[in-house]
This record gives sequence, structure tokens and C-alpha cells, in this order.
Amino acid sequence: MRIVSGRWAGRDLTSPGGRVRPTAEAVREAWFDRLEGSLDGARVLDLFAGTGALGLEALSRGAARCDFVENGRGALHALKANVARFRLKGRTRIFRSDAFAFIEGIEDRPYDLCVADPPYTSSLAERVARIWFARPFSKILAIEHDEAVRLPNAPRGVRRNRIRVDRSAVTLYRAS
Repeated sequence: MRIVSGRWAGRDLTSPGGRVRPTAEAVREAWFDRLEGSLDGARVLDLFAGTGALGLEALSRGAARCDFVENGRGALHALKANVARFRLKGRTRIFRSDAFAFIEGIEDRPYDLCVADPPYTSSLAERVARIWFARPFSKILAIEHDEAVRLPNAPRGVRRNRIRVDRSAVTLYRAS
């Protein structure tokens, strides 16, 4: 696994062993190409961060800061190694936390972009969207999920787009 584009394009990422399903490079490329105009100077939140590939991709493409939220031991080890590899300690924070406990504690709208890659075999993607609908914690929410899963329609004042690549999809919600 590697960074797809930007400052660190082509650089490898450390991956944990075990049951980890990293976001495919083709999916990340389509996802972040769609977000390109929203990344310069952005404050990013990477939920279910795993190796940090999504947040690191955002930083590589111009985001200013990224907070990573992960609670898996192996994934945290890989995430910390990747942050150290890119010398990003001053631009990142890593939270060992349940993603939902973390977002429930967010006040106001401190993030420009939230990227989330919850486990495919769960209903967590829908749960993240519904929490964001009730109390947006970022201007843009982008959630990866199986292409067969349909996430909720956007409430009034929110635009919804969907990107499909192979059997993966990313649903983007943008607050007005």
C-alpha cells in the first residue's frame, strides 16, 4: 500500500497484519480526486483510521492537519509508524478511541473534512452519517462502504454524491 498522489506520491505505508481491509489505491485516487478543491489547508478527521492511509493521502494533497481515531492495537502501531515515517508529528494527533465516543464529544464544527472507513460488514457507516446529520462535525463527510450498501439520503441543505470503484463506494455529504 502506498500514497497515491501529492507530495508523497508513491511512498509506501506500513500495514498491520491480521484482518485489515485497507482502502484500495484506485478507490483513494477517485475519492481524493473528487475532493481536490477542498483539501488545501483543510483540517481533517480520519475515523476508523487503520494505517492512516486516508488522512495521510489528504495531507499529501495539501491538507494542513489531521486527527486520526483508531482503537485497534495493530492498526495503531502501523499508524504511528506511518506518521513518524512522514515526519508529521506536529501536524497530526492520534486518538486511541472508539470512533463514536470521539465524535460524540466534538463541539461545533472543527473539521473541514471527515473521512471514514468503518468495517464493511457492519452498519457503522450509516450510524456515522446519522450522527453527522444531527450535528455536523465537519463541512464534508466522506464514508467508504460496500457498493451494495445505500447510505441515507441527505437532509435539506446537504448535498450528496456517490463515487463507485469496483465493489467499493464512497458517499460524500457536503453541508451548505
